Amino acid sequence: MLKNKFYAKFLIMIGAALILSACANTGDEAMDSAPAPEVSAPPQRQAPTVERVTIDPLSQEALDMVMGGMEGSLVYFAFDRYDVDSSARGVLQAQANWMKTNNVNVIIEGHCDERGTREYNIALGDRRANAVKNYLVAMGVAASRVRTVSYGKERPVNMSDHDKNRRGYTRVN
Repeated sequence: MLKNKFYAKFLIMIGAALILSACANTGDEAMDSAPAPEVSAPPQRQAPTVERVTIDPLSQEALDMVMGGMEGSLVYFAFDRYDVDSSARGVLQAQANWMKTNNVNVIIEGHCDERGTREYNIALGDRRANAVKNYLVAMGVAASRVRTVSYGKERPVNMSDHDKNRRGYTRVN
């Protein structure tokens, strides 16, 4: 389509130049008897190629794009908490709307920071993942389309930033 626009503009410019040069009257009789110089067409330029990237509308990339990047697929929790706060509700509402439009299954990952025992953090990650799932189900997403998993403190994103590790992550299955 980009090539067609380029060629259309190019042909219009050439046509306009030919019409204007044919209508020109210099008033000089000597010029009328002189042979017209040959006009060579300007060299054709290649239109830049645009690589088209198609994204599967039912993929993680599509969810991340709709949510404004990977951060949009994350919900953060306060220390030792698993309740969905007001900042998370907007993210989860957008995810629920996308899931209702697109028939996809997702996995909600529950994560914790490194404080606490492994067993405690696995249980807390499970409560966080289920809190996200319950919110999505309350927004109209079928419970059968949402699976949960807890990683506890086993998969930290950032060792120095505890807030980034206390999260729920929605991943397209």
